[in-house]
Amino acid sequence: MPDKLVIVESPAKAKTIGRYLGKNYEVAASKGHVRDLPESNLGLNPENFEPTYEVLKGKEKVVQELKKKSKGKKVFLASDLDREGEAIAWHISELLGLPRDEKNRIVFNEITESAIRSAILSPRNIDMSKVEAQVARRVLDRIVGYKISPLLWRTMTKGLSAGRVQSVALKLMVELEKKIAVFVPHRFFKIFAKTAEDRFALSQIEGKKFNNKSVTTEEKRDEIIEELSKSVLRVKDVKKRTSKRSAPMPFITSTLQQSAIGELGWSASKTMKVAQQLYEGIETDQGQIAFITYMRTDSTRISSQARDKAVEIISNSFGSEYVGPVRSGGKGKKIQDAHEAIRPTYPENDPEMAKRLLSGDNLRLYALIWNRFIASQMASAEYAVTDVELADESGKYILSLTGERRLFDGFERIISRSSKSEIGHDYKKGELVKPSKLEWEEDTTKPPSRFSEASLVKELEKRGIGRPSTYATIISTLLDRKYVLRQSRELRPTLLGSIVNEFLNEYFPDVVNTNFTANMEEELDGVENGSKKWRDVVHDFYEGFRIDLDQIDKKIKKGELRIEFETDRECSCGGAFKVVFGRYGGYLKCQSCDKNESVDMTSFTCVIDGKVLLKDVAPNQKLEVEIDESCPECGSNLVKRKGRYGEFIACSAYPKCKYTRNVRIDAHCPKCGGVVEKLRSKKGKNYYKCSGCGEMFWNEPTEEKCEICGSNLFLKVKRGGKRVKYCENCKKDFEVGEA
Repeated sequence: MPDKLVIVESPAKAKTIGRYLGKNYEVAASKGHVRDLPESNLGLNPENFEPTYEVLKGKEKVVQELKKKSKGKKVFLASDLDREGEAIAWHISELLGLPRDEKNRIVFNEITESAIRSAILSPRNIDMSKVEAQVARRVLDRIVGYKISPLLWRTMTKGLSAGRVQSVALKLMVELEKKIAVFVPHRFFKIFAKTAEDRFALSQIEGKKFNNKSVTTEEKRDEIIEELSKSVLRVKDVKKRTSKRSAPMPFITSTLQQSAIGELGWSASKTMKVAQQLYEGIETDQGQIAFITYMRTDSTRISSQARDKAVEIISNSFGSEYVGPVRSGGKGKKIQDAHEAIRPTYPENDPEMAKRLLSGDNLRLYALIWNRFIASQMASAEYAVTDVELADESGKYILSLTGERRLFDGFERIISRSSKSEIGHDYKKGELVKPSKLEWEEDTTKPPSRFSEASLVKELEKRGIGRPSTYATIISTLLDRKYVLRQSRELRPTLLGSIVNEFLNEYFPDVVNTNFTANMEEELDGVENGSKKWRDVVHDFYEGFRIDLDQIDKKIKKGELRIEFETDRECSCGGAFKVVFGRYGGYLKCQSCDKNESVDMTSFTCVIDGKVLLKDVAPNQKLEVEIDESCPECGSNLVKRKGRYGEFIACSAYPKCKYTRNVRIDAHCPKCGGVVEKLRSKKGKNYYKCSGCGEMFWNEPTEEKCEICGSNLFLKVKRGGKRVKYCENCKKDFEVGEA
């Protein structure tokens, strides 16, 4: 009989760890959080913010099982090593009644036999500073979400939410959209001198560096070309140098998400889902194996053992000259450096060998991580770079050319990078150069690029907003709420998102202030390292927040606050429409004749100086979002459109091609495993139908299983817009999660 119990979060992790422990150990899973703040009320003491916890719905049986299994046994709490994992360990310890001074907490960065056995031999106390940092974050998020969201319901429409961090991310995207909306492009010209082998670009005019304001008219362009055609051009200078390109650092959470989004075309949430599977362990013909280290990290540090293994692989595969120096990543004040970078647990399993154990998405992400890790330990790539400058006899015009030739590939043996081509001629200083042709190209200035998921993650990380574990949740929450939508990999704010942002900007400026939010992250880090008290951090925030809250609450009660925005769209009577909100959400109302007109709140637009830009948005606009599929009839891209009865898939070549089909959801039919399509009844209610067996469902099926009976869970929207996972067999709700 086992006399020791190891408790982890997931069944997959439990199965992997169980391989490495003997018969004296039993491994059980809590299946995530078991205790949290209550759903039905704020759950905080207004005097001291002391939280009240209760066992999550559906977790009662899990807790009872853990209590039963822990009787008379030595308990080890082996949840993840971040704040959330530490909090889970503490909640379980409290529920099981374990002694608070007992050393029962074990942590590991990778699920390997040596790491697990080493952790078992060196248990520690639960880190209460880390727990309190999680408590502070949870309390702050509860205060913001629980206090602001109802204000959005009262002034706009049900189902809206305002998270502490998601609102700042929304502001970044809306502010960028405003810059794009007011951007006025102008044209300019680039001028080149072409020889038989090379092409020189005009880089200076009268000592000033060439830019997009240098040549903006055809007259100026023609004048320069005429002067150059009459000039004698000689080589003014030739500079030769050696350049090194350093190998990239191993992945951290943000860079893994950015690379997976860019190279694999995934979302941040999908990246983390697949990475979680690789970390916790996957069933193979060799048993349950964990393939990567912990995937929520902001540190580029690796262990000496991992470094030694990488050196061995690089030396054997490419030669000792390819081994790079030992590198330590920078440790800025925003970096917690709590654990290693993301790397393979067994680096000897290269992607080719991993094909015997992994497939599909798991293999694709593992290959990305393995290549990055090995490349990070390799030598720099070296290039011979040549810079050549031509000048006319007066020195008024300078034309430049840069070329490079690779001398040593280094890490680029694994990860290729783009480079400039070689210069075709060996130029000497003072040499006469006769262009065969002078040519020009017309270009226009471009507005700033919208955020993609990858660039948004990078921006959040740069500004210190959120932490590695929160990036994917922030984005998925904004998408779920339709505050932003994804189009051609861009994240674009909707009319709804823009109006919510305007509301928060006006009435809760601190909540959406990027510096304020970044400083709050530092405050939470201070709680974790013991330099701050969590109640002080929450109290300091709430003092200012309560003032804003009281002011807007009074306005709503007096009927002084009504969310309305003027628009640039005219009514047929000549009056101007404004966006107003009623029982069923936003609509347009003419300020002159009171005519009402519907408006798609998911239209791509923004608010400039208090006015909604709708002139270029067609009335009753049908939302069109590209999807990553081709039309089976004509090969054009497919798009998702919104019609009378909801969303559907259509060919972008309409009306030439009239192919349409229903929207398909990610989950498969729980009855037969077939493809499930989303439909909409004439009464406006969504329902789902399997294209295989024809089974119909009123709630959206998911791939997740009920923790109690093992049946498929369904996504259900309750009154007020709250989303829950629902088991139709047990008749129980489970939390979807909060941002």
